[in-house]
Amino acid sequence: MKIGVTGMVLALAASQFVSAQQNDSRSASLTIYNNDLAVVRTNVDLDLKKGINEITTTKVTRQLEPDSVVLRDASGQRSVQVTEQNYDAALASQPWMLEKYEGQTIDFQVVHGDRVETVQGKILRSGNDGTDPLIEVNGKMQFTLPGQPLFPASTDGLLLKPTLRWQIYSENAEHFPAELGYLTHGFNWNATYNIVSSEGGASTSGDETMDLVGWVTIGNHSGTDFDDAKVKLMAGDVNRVSNGAAAGIGGAMMMKAMAAPAPVTQQAFDDFHLYDLNRQVSLRSGETKQIEFLRTAKIPVTRRYVYDGGNSVPHLGVVRGVAGVQMAEGAANKTVRIEQSFVNTKQNHLGMPLPAGTMRFYRRDKDGQMEFVGESQIQHTPEGEKVELSTGTAFDVTGDRKRTDFKTSHENQVTDESFEITVKNAKDNPVNVDVVEHLNRSMNWDVVEKSSAFEKRDSSTVVFPVSVPAHGQQKVTYTVHYNW
Repeated sequence: MKIGVTGMVLALAASQFVSAQQNDSRSASLTIYNNDLAVVRTNVDLDLKKGINEITTTKVTRQLEPDSVVLRDASGQRSVQVTEQNYDAALASQPWMLEKYEGQTIDFQVVHGDRVETVQGKILRSGNDGTDPLIEVNGKMQFTLPGQPLFPASTDGLLLKPTLRWQIYSENAEHFPAELGYLTHGFNWNATYNIVSSEGGASTSGDETMDLVGWVTIGNHSGTDFDDAKVKLMAGDVNRVSNGAAAGIGGAMMMKAMAAPAPVTQQAFDDFHLYDLNRQVSLRSGETKQIEFLRTAKIPVTRRYVYDGGNSVPHLGVVRGVAGVQMAEGAANKTVRIEQSFVNTKQNHLGMPLPAGTMRFYRRDKDGQMEFVGESQIQHTPEGEKVELSTGTAFDVTGDRKRTDFKTSHENQVTDESFEITVKNAKDNPVNVDVVEHLNRSMNWDVVEKSSAFEKRDSSTVVFPVSVPAHGQQKVTYTVHYNW
């Protein structure tokens, strides 16, 4: 049975909690999801008297979801009875202060070269609603601030950090640590993989080995710093109900490569995978941090070339007479794709479920220098699944495709169509190329003539594997018979 995200908060807060100091985010624990979401768990020290208590904490983010908050006794022996909760993230800012002093006169600091002057201005309109501010200076109105506003230090209601306020009813005077868990936006993570080919380059067969280093990149744009936090990463698509929550705010990027003192471990959790960094991590607001989570060598990789030169013709079904229409053939696609594949197994020195991300491929040139040769995206890949990636198009391997014959009989409801495909290889070594053809004119077809054997991939796709000699070419010809 699947559980909802709110239920997940309860489960995680109850089972994966670590203690924290009051009024900061030290030693919090976070579970970060791929889609701008995190579960935060921390401690709040409750010192309760008998009756109604006013309790506040600033150990929250600017993008907290207030209705996701869970506050409970860490030992599970007491019931925390919250009668009212208020969340305030309206932090003090210049627009907020201008609005607070609308109708009042304050000082403005004006800089004239090396000279600093203070002038007084009355705030007629703050401009906090998107309009220009309107200030009265010396009996005249202006639509810009005369200088840097100086606000009284005794301003009431200043809020420097987002704050949760509770009214908690207690039958007795008690003092105990409570667990605080909540959902927040402003966090994300993704995986990147750097793959480097082994020395010697690709073999004639296309089989080689490669080394892989995997990184997780974690972004914190929640508006709150987390020092020495225990971090876990959830891979998978968790369903969320859209509630118009604000998107994360931007910030400066800071890249730090961290060597993990303990390996990253993973476990199945519900229908997802949970990756534990097994270390404490400091995540500053606005910071992007990278942590190595996977390193392995000598992965068997198959490299192949694919030529799919046919123009895509929509599936026409079996409507009477349609398959016999001689549709115009557009210019053939001449590019040959480079594809690489490997299987995620322990025998191939992998076997960990791979979270979705970008895989980048590098290869060493004749001087031994590493050069970038392409990248592609992978989806969440369980153990045992095959990873197939397209990393670019070949420079020295090209294709050409032309239709050589077309005959149709409306009386007999049949069509015969012939093609010639030529693959050229300007490299110094032979290459293997898969020639892909799409037989889309009708559901009923049969290849009646062919220059070489083919593999049927699905109901309308065939592949002719060919070997093309160095500085040579190879042709594929075939005739397909349709009936409807």
